[in-house]
This record gives sequence, structure tokens and C-alpha cells, in this order.
Amino acid sequence: MANPIKTRVADLREHELFYPRELSWLSFNARVLQEAADQTVPVIERLRYLGIFSNNSDEFFRVRVAEVRRLISVSSGSNKQHFKDLLSAILKGVVNLQKEFDRIYIQIMEELAKRKIYLINERQLDEGQAAFVQAYFTATVLPELEPILLREDRVTPTLNDESLYLAVEIRSGESYDHAVVEVPTDRLDRFIEIPRRKGKGGKVFIVLDNIIRHCLPQMFRGAIPVDEAQAYCFKFSRDAELEIDTGITQSLIDKMTTSLKQRRKAEAVRMVYDEKMPQRLLEYISARFGFGKYDSLIAGGRYHNSKDFMGFPNVGPKYLEFKPLPPIRIPRLDTSASIFDAIREKDVFLYYPYHPFDYVVDLLKTAALDPDVTDIKICLYRVAKNSRVIDALVNAVDNGKRVLAVVELAARFDEQANIDWAQRLTDSGINVIFGIPGLKVHSKLILIERKEGSTRRYYSHIGTGNFNEKTARVYTDFTLMTYDQNVGKDVFSVFDFLQYTYRRPDYRVLLVSPHSSRPGLMELIEKEISNARAGYRAEMTLKCNNLVDRSLVKKLYEASDAGVQVHLIVRGMCSLMPGIEGLSENIQAISIVDRYLEHPRAYVFYNRGSPRYLIGSADLMTRNLDFRVEVLVPVFDRDAQELIQNVIDQQWHDNVKARVLDEDQDNAYVPVKKKAAKIRSQESIHRYLSTGKLPRYPKSRMNVPAKRRRNRSLLESTKKA
Repeated sequence: MANPIKTRVADLREHELFYPRELSWLSFNARVLQEAADQTVPVIERLRYLGIFSNNSDEFFRVRVAEVRRLISVSSGSNKQHFKDLLSAILKGVVNLQKEFDRIYIQIMEELAKRKIYLINERQLDEGQAAFVQAYFTATVLPELEPILLREDRVTPTLNDESLYLAVEIRSGESYDHAVVEVPTDRLDRFIEIPRRKGKGGKVFIVLDNIIRHCLPQMFRGAIPVDEAQAYCFKFSRDAELEIDTGITQSLIDKMTTSLKQRRKAEAVRMVYDEKMPQRLLEYISARFGFGKYDSLIAGGRYHNSKDFMGFPNVGPKYLEFKPLPPIRIPRLDTSASIFDAIREKDVFLYYPYHPFDYVVDLLKTAALDPDVTDIKICLYRVAKNSRVIDALVNAVDNGKRVLAVVELAARFDEQANIDWAQRLTDSGINVIFGIPGLKVHSKLILIERKEGSTRRYYSHIGTGNFNEKTARVYTDFTLMTYDQNVGKDVFSVFDFLQYTYRRPDYRVLLVSPHSSRPGLMELIEKEISNARAGYRAEMTLKCNNLVDRSLVKKLYEASDAGVQVHLIVRGMCSLMPGIEGLSENIQAISIVDRYLEHPRAYVFYNRGSPRYLIGSADLMTRNLDFRVEVLVPVFDRDAQELIQNVIDQQWHDNVKARVLDEDQDNAYVPVKKKAAKIRSQESIHRYLSTGKLPRYPKSRMNVPAKRRRNRSLLESTKKA
């Protein structure tokens, strides 16, 4: 998707040095859609990618589009027009992606039909199937339905954000009534298997909304006369921003609970509807539920809440899904008498989901039982529904340990779950704190204090991912477990800061937001710049989820101008525009979208041949550097450094699932050079961790000399800005 505000490089102005983050996010979701379109991807997985795309789109409107709308409402003059233009570009991009979604959906349905897997609608039912659907509706669906008649003399109901609704038009004689009914996808399966057609094999499914359509008059139970009724899907997205009163008269949990209730009444930022919905019904529904000037009405296909496709079952052969990549066990952890012995002997470096998350659970369970362990501290951001991490913490209290849990209540869309977890932890005797007002705690930390002889010793965990068994199977993440006491003392200082916010710690080795992450990263980049200007080889690799902080982007432009070779592996939003002569010609960027969600943050600096490796929770976003508690840890262990470098090298040479991020973010795949072996990094990394063998590709970029560039004109414009 091309940048709608792209101009000639020579005409770049300050705000045009950065690719708009919202359009960059759409470009990322387009990469997800590319996976759904890729016919080399198993067909059930392609359908699930459509679900991921839809789920991403929902969050995009609730967060990013809602923020642009707020900026329009509070801006004036040229700024207001800029945000209006941005919103217009967003909506144009969304419509184009929706058209591509609909095209791919039809293609996937055809592919499923070839494999005798059918998803049919209510008009395609034969007699036996219709009888089954009617019986299922009466016994299972009807008791869950609560239709609401929309009358002028009645208050407009509040609809649940992101729930799926049917807008119903009822004709009785010459008069029309309107109603809405929520499709109960939170209580019933969206996809219901029904009997096969006579004389045909395969598996047949119908979606829940089509069952309701088939039995529509029965929903009203004879309470109103129905000569004819038609139903059309729609859903709302509301502004997901929580406004939390900063007063001290309520507990934080009470404030969060109040804010969650208010979110249900927040402004709607989008209505997605069936394009076949009659204009009169569309106008009635949109007016009744109060869409304003900058709301987004987006026409789509017959079905919405396509995020449900993420859970579509595979009822065919195994080859319709990805072939499993079994987790790789680490022998020294499995054979060691205690995981503490293994960590004390040598740092443990894990890479999920290639390595099992079980080792983190084992660390906590061992700590709960070990008589020499006195204290366990942990930061919880998002945990699994049935969390063994929580169970281990509760068991630790039962075994006499002091346990401190920092629970981030404001983890977006997990707020209610975290309130519930906080209550359970508190009831179990765990000391629960909620961090610092205005600073979301996003760190992935565990600190275990253990008596060894007459000395207190620290065992530390610093990672890039949440303590969540479910996401650890589908997100790639790094974890470092270390006995390094300098790291341990710093992690202790982080927890001390979270408990006593008036204390400003001095950290020995960690970079910690909001204190030292930004200046620390800037200093590392500046060192590479100084080395390049002094004639030394200089380069860096930054692997992250998002790169949108403007100060950092400008610093990277400066590094490029100085001759530093900059390599970026950015999964999502990237505001930096690589490869522009006179601005960023020494910067290359790729993005990888594949079976696992790329989630690690790893920052590597050449440092005159003694590379510095850092991993942690902080993305290169203003919020992560200035308005969250984040931790980056240097990796000193040589084997761990080698693993990080080999992983990054394989990803950089990925020529199957890597896309080029250029100034237009059109998502072209990395070209395959003639006679070059194909490298799909997520699969080659699994082989590497299993066997130790690397694929064939050129030597590490750390051996590539930097090149000096002459044109400084565009760089100077960034400095002046």
C-alpha cells in the first residue's frame, strides 16, 4: 500500500520524514492478508489468517483510529486538516484491504470445497439439514437470544463493543418494525457442523448467524406479527481509551472497573455492515446509534466478526494445517538436579516457542518448594486463562515464601481479567501492587531471592514476552535466566522503584524505562556514529515490533549519514523510511510474517568488534521509552550472544517470508537471488536449534564494512527540525 502523502525526496518537510504510523500499521495488516492469500500456506491456516486480520482490524479502530478522531476534535488550522487527511487515507486503505479480504475469502471457500469442507448459508439447506437447524435453534439458540425492538418512544440500547449483531427489518402488512439481536458467539460456537447432504460426503458447517436467519420469525415468539423478516449483520467498534480519575477517593481496582463500564458507552468509531443491507435500514441503524461526522461506515460481506475464523476447526487431513514444530528440550536443564544449579553454572537463554515455556514454570515451582528461597517477585501483564504461573505463585505462599506480584491492570483489553487475577492473588496471601500511576508496567521480570550460606543471592529472569503459556506457543520471544548478581541487584532496584516510587535507582547494567532506556540506546547509537566518523567499521541491528519514536528515527538517519550500516527487522509499524538517498541509504529494513508472531526485542551494536547484545520488553516507541516501566538487559554469555546473532542472521537472509520495508511500504517480498537456497527463517531456526546446523548464506553482517556517504542535505533538515 503506497504512502498517500508521499512526495519527492527533495521536497521532504519535517512531518514527511516519517511514514505515518497508522498507515504503517495498515501495511502490517496487509502482510497478514498476504499470508491468507498465499497458496503455499495450508488452507485452514489461510482461513485463520483471515481471522487474525479481522481481529487486528478491530483493535486498530478501537485504538489508532479512535485517537486520530480525538486529534481531529481538539486540533485547529493546518493540524486539523492534516489529521482529517490522515483519517481519509486510513479509510481508503481499510476499504481496499476489505475488498482484498472478500476476494481471498471466496477463494478459500472454493479451496475448502475441493477438499469436501463446506460452509453453507441458510438458503442452501436441504430438507434434512433444515430440520436439524430448526431443532438446534429451538433447543440451543433460542434460549440465548434477547432481541430488542427499536421504538421511537424507547431509550436507545447500549450495544456491546465488538459483539456481532443482526439488524432486523420486520414487515407486517404495510408497516415496518426494526430490532437488533446480539449473536451469542461468546456462549455458543460460531461454526456448527450439520448433517451432510444426501449422497454427498465431506463436512458441512453453517454459521450461527445463518441459523438465526433461518428461524427469524420464531425469535419473536408471536409477540409481534411477522409477514416477512430480513436480518443483516453489523458490529460496532468503540473508542478503547480508558479515562481513569486521578483522585484518591477510590481504589485503583474500583477506578478501573468504573472506567471499563464507561468504555461500554464510549463513542463508536466504526460500524461494519452487510453491503446488502437496504439503505433505509442502514440509515435508521446508523442514526439510531449516533454516528457522527468522522465515524466510519464500512460496507463488507454478509459475515462479520471474521476473527472467529482463528478458531476454525480442521476437520480434514493434517496437511491442511501447519506441520507441528515440536519444542526442543535443553538437556542440561533436564538433567540438572535443580534449575538453580543450572542457572548458577551458566546463563540459561530460551527462545519460545522453539524451547518450551515449561522451564519458566519449573523455575517458579522449584522456587516455591526450595527451603532456601525466601522471596519471589514477578511482573504480570497478560497471563493465560488457566495459568500455571499463578498456581505456582499461590503454592509459594502456601510454602511460606514472601511473594510480590506487580499486576498491570491497564493491559489493554485484559483489564477485567487482570482485576480478577489480582483479587485471587490477594486472597491467596500474595502482596499485590499495581505499579505507578501514568506508567504502565510492561517489564517481563522475575526475581528470586535465595539464601546460600550466609549470603542472599539473586536469580533473575528478564524476557521479551509475557508469562503466558498460551501465547508462548505462538509468539517468538527471548528469555534470559541469570545468576549475575549485578543484574539481580538491578532487578531488585526495579521492584523497589515500583513499590517506592519516590526512589530513583542507579542501575548497574540494565536499561530501564522511563529512566535510562532512551539515553542508553541513544548513547549506543552515538558510539556507532563516532566509530564510523573515525573510520572504523560501524553497524547495528535492531529487531523490534514497532519503530515509531521520532527522536530515535532521526538518530538513525544521522547514523546512516555517518556511514553506519543499519539493519532493521520490524514486525509492525515503522515510521522510518529506509533507502532514501541523502537521508537513509545505509538503512535497510525487513518485516517477517509467518506461522509465529515475531515478538522479541533484540538490539545489537557492533562496538568496534566487541558487539553489545541487549534484549528486553521495550519497543522503539515513545510510550515504551518514556511512559512505561520497561527493562533491557545486556547479554554477556557468549553462547547466548551466538544464538541471538545466528537467529538474526537467518531472519535477515529469509527470502520466503520476509518483506522489504521501503519508503512506500508496498510489502514486496525479499527477492530470491539466482541459485540462492530458499531460507524460511522460522523453520530454519527450528532446525538450527535442533541440530546446531545453519543454512548457507553470506557471512554475518557484522563482517560487512560500512560505506561513507556524502550527501548531508536531508540530514541537516532533520537536525534543524
